[in-house]
Amino acid sequence: MRIRYATAADIPNLMALEKHVATAAHWSMKQYETVFSAQPPPRVMLIIENEAGVQGFIVGRTLEKEWEIENIVVAGSVRRCGLGARAVADFLELARDRGADTVFLEVRESNVAARRLYEKLAFMERGRRKLYYQDPAEDAIVYQFTLP
Repeated sequence: MRIRYATAADIPNLMALEKHVATAAHWSMKQYETVFSAQPPPRVMLIIENEAGVQGFIVGRTLEKEWEIENIVVAGSVRRCGLGARAVADFLELARDRGADTVFLEVRESNVAARRLYEKLAFMERGRRKLYYQDPAEDAIVYQFTLP
């Protein structure tokens, strides 16, 4: 298993993967293309892959000292193997190396597995966004990680 930077050539695999993950943010082709076409790039996307191909990804917005994790997707067949935790750890390390001091994210209130992961990684609950998500309508829990 390895983690690498995504390229535009990965977009079809990313879209195919996210369609099978109900809790993922579902982006359009144009939204993915923007990750790779904007200069300077406003986002970082890392791919989790093995010999079978793309098994997951993490994408986040880079806002100088504050970064935001926008989406984490791990294929169902490799969940609960530590890939999500590794992707978040690599993302946090990259944020720190690039001068960030805080990383935020929102997660569905009902996504207990993700919430446990973030709390295990020392993210702190900082608030709630009422009815932030649709289909189904649900609150978002806002988490913050302060980089050392």
